[in-house]
Amino acid sequence: MSRFLRLALAVALFTSGAACNGGTDTITAPTPLGIPYSTTDLVVGTGAEALNGKRVTVNYIGWLYVTTTADNKGTQFDAGNGYVRPTLGGGGVIVGFDRGITGMRVGGRRRVIIPPELGYGTAGSGSAIPGNATLIFELEVTSVQ
Repeated sequence: MSRFLRLALAVALFTSGAACNGGTDTITAPTPLGIPYSTTDLVVGTGAEALNGKRVTVNYIGWLYVTTTADNKGTQFDAGNGYVRPTLGGGGVIVGFDRGITGMRVGGRRRVIIPPELGYGTAGSGSAIPGNATLIFELEVTSVQ
């Protein structure tokens, strides 16, 4: 069975609860995909630069990374317009999100791929993000103060 098929089966079992067996079995998170952290500027901004310690406002969309589509975008798990990041680099969000914003300029758009160790790790987040999930975000910086 391919690694992707094992991952898809594990996610399906995890989200359906079919592997619970009365609560006596533990569910193992899927194996990480091994996709490295990366950023790709889709539009290079020309305004103020987002640096650690600055207050940054962003629009964003987040998807689970999949290997079955050309753009690797799976299920969308979150989106926000006008999200204010009180202090860039100050915690409160996953490390990969802060890293993805850092260095962008107002008006810029960036695609960020975040492996589990810079995202939600083996625990995942709620029912939308399974453990060991690789994430894709598209970020747009709208202001920096």
